[in-house]
Amino acid sequence: MFATMNSIAAYQRTGIETGVETANPHKLILMLFEGAQEALAKAKLHIQHNEIAKKGEMLSKAIMIIDHGLKASLDMSTGEDIAQKLYSLYEYMTNRLLIANIQSDLKIIDEVNDLLTELYGAWKTIGDSKEIKTT
Repeated sequence: MFATMNSIAAYQRTGIETGVETANPHKLILMLFEGAQEALAKAKLHIQHNEIAKKGEMLSKAIMIIDHGLKASLDMSTGEDIAQKLYSLYEYMTNRLLIANIQSDLKIIDEVNDLLTELYGAWKTIGDSKEIKTT
């Protein structure tokens, strides 16, 4: 049983690594949103099962993705106004997730997930419109 689970995990890691290697910058940002949302979903499950350490790991993962992925990818020199607003929003999200971790607050996790979902949708729409223009 454990060999099967290890094989599945290895397969999933390989799929993610291949996706990252072949993705354009736009797709990489989408993958960051997806990773943060997945971590938040897992954190919620761990809260519901009273698995405090695992909850902390997943919330920390989401914070790292937002802070070192999404926020770090902002180009403050080209899109100053929107980049600054996104920077502030990402800061807000990480601060809210810190509180969610301390309080095991599902509502805060949902709040941040809703924000990520909205940004993901906007980012995906931008990518879709670029594909239409180039084809």
